[in-house]
Amino acid sequence: MCGRYASSADAAELTEIFEIDEVAGPLPAPAWNIAPTDAIPAIFERPRDGNRRRLLAEVRWGLVPSWSKDASGAARLINARVETVGEKPAFRKAFASRRCLLPADGYYEWYTLPGAGAGKPVKQPYFISPADGGVFAMAGLYEFWKAPDGSWLTTATVITTSATDEVGHLHDRMPMSVPADNWSAWLDPGFGSDARALLTVPVSGLSFHPVSTAVNKVANDGPELVEPVAV
Repeated sequence: MCGRYASSADAAELTEIFEIDEVAGPLPAPAWNIAPTDAIPAIFERPRDGNRRRLLAEVRWGLVPSWSKDASGAARLINARVETVGEKPAFRKAFASRRCLLPADGYYEWYTLPGAGAGKPVKQPYFISPADGGVFAMAGLYEFWKAPDGSWLTTATVITTSATDEVGHLHDRMPMSVPADNWSAWLDPGFGSDARALLTVPVSGLSFHPVSTAVNKVANDGPELVEPVAV
């Protein structure tokens, strides 16, 4: 976890929800089958003219530390464990001052069901999302990486924790969220304390349901992927 998710809110919706000051360039199109290294929307704050500006921008999912020689390892760093995020070399600098929010409709997990008769077990995808249908503000980190040609790449990772009993039977990890009251502190590059205190585990208010195995193929996309199916 988290290896696939959906994020369909457009710039206008995200600007209103997260009180965005500036949309920095074009955003990726709404997507219901986001996979590692895909472009995703992210919210973060940067200093501008002596003030903090809250930006909504496109980044790439899979963090590339600033010291990396190349970007090839990004797909391995799509998640950062909250238990070690402040200590691991790949994440600790970003955790100190480059925290972000990654808006999502929800995320997918695969649960192994017994096969019919003597058939092989089946990996059934489930979609997990806020029960109220709102945007899930996943806790994330972002990083800037300068390529050998001088171009810049901005990447991000999702912070995860042990799953609650509510969804723990599907997978043992889940994304952490940031309550709205803590958004400002979480995004503040100068926040001086351990920012883990600002995070929460969505212990209630989550719903989940089985969805089509069409989501297994990354080329498939569309709102039908999150619709419930019978199993």
